[in-house]
Amino acid sequence: MVSRADRGVLAEWLWTVDHILLALFVLLMIGGVVLSFAASPPVAERIGVESYYFVKRQAMFLPLAVVVLFGVSLMSPRMVRRGALLLFCVSLALLVATLFVGAEVKGARRWINIAGFSVQPSEFLKPAFVVLVAFLLSESGRRREVPGMVLSALLFAMCAALLVAQPDFGQTMLIGLVWGGLFFMNGLPWVAIIGLGGVGVAGLASAYFLLPHVTTRVNRFLDPDSGDTYQIDRAREAFLSGGWFGKGPGEGIVKRGLPDSHTDFIFAVVAEEFGIIVCMLLVSLFAFIILRGLRNAGRDQDAFSRLATAGLTLMFGLQATINLMVNLNLMPAKGMTLPFISYGGSSLLSTALTAGFILALSRRKPRPLHSDSVTVARVPPSQLIQPGIQ
Repeated sequence: MVSRADRGVLAEWLWTVDHILLALFVLLMIGGVVLSFAASPPVAERIGVESYYFVKRQAMFLPLAVVVLFGVSLMSPRMVRRGALLLFCVSLALLVATLFVGAEVKGARRWINIAGFSVQPSEFLKPAFVVLVAFLLSESGRRREVPGMVLSALLFAMCAALLVAQPDFGQTMLIGLVWGGLFFMNGLPWVAIIGLGGVGVAGLASAYFLLPHVTTRVNRFLDPDSGDTYQIDRAREAFLSGGWFGKGPGEGIVKRGLPDSHTDFIFAVVAEEFGIIVCMLLVSLFAFIILRGLRNAGRDQDAFSRLATAGLTLMFGLQATINLMVNLNLMPAKGMTLPFISYGGSSLLSTALTAGFILALSRRKPRPLHSDSVTVARVPPSQLIQPGIQ
């Protein structure tokens, strides 16, 4: 047992970290490896590799993700800020390099090979971006001479330009929503909120008219007969085939014709093999994490920790929501992974980093003692009455 009197780093972490949130994150990480047994073998067989190729790779990244989660959760808020700044600079440089030497997949350059591994820099850019914007906004509230809003707007414009150049409109939309959410939580007036909303609508309209792949996906969503909707149709069929209780582990049939069953559409595989009830439990797990993260943010007295925790939780929740809505054909396909569940080393490690930041920033902090909270009477020794003496 670790005593509360122990002031070591691990002991302090053990008594201050949110144990429930930590357990839920670890549960999702393990669940991702387990569900990859159901979703990835058909994809591996189609591309001519060993049946459990993707399962083994996901399991290989799992210990590293656990180390990242626990290691980052030990950080202080100051260390989180410094780490995020370093990560942002490295990710930004890799993002620029990806445009020139990155591997082209389906017409987009989002991956770069480093030491034999494919890395998606945008995945690591996201949590660092959120932490930096939270820091700039909190500093501008504390010191009026800091142009936090202007600097964060410049950061967003720079990141959005690089992401659109890949092109990766899904990630652009995600960081845009989180950026707007941070401004809202920081206390913008309604006029500014409406203005930001107008900018967002203008950005969506511009993407629709200027980016051909966005136009195609939106048109295909609004009018299924206008293009190929094979994956969406198979995903919907998987939900209908699984019913309430599913066909059983490994018994799914529809997944064999679903090209991205191990990544973007793993939720449809869960529905076919484990049923709607398990899907509802998985959604409830994500919802509980989001609500608890936002609750922790609301209770934090430090402006930076409050904004950063809320922004990271919002990003985690929005990414999960977008993936689930795409699987259910409630929005156009975005190529967004389901946090901790979908296959992908970059996705797993960056989500572990995000979860580690949330745990680090939401750790219980000692409350400051105010001089007026406890009044201690100073009585001269001569006035002290000893027991038994009148």
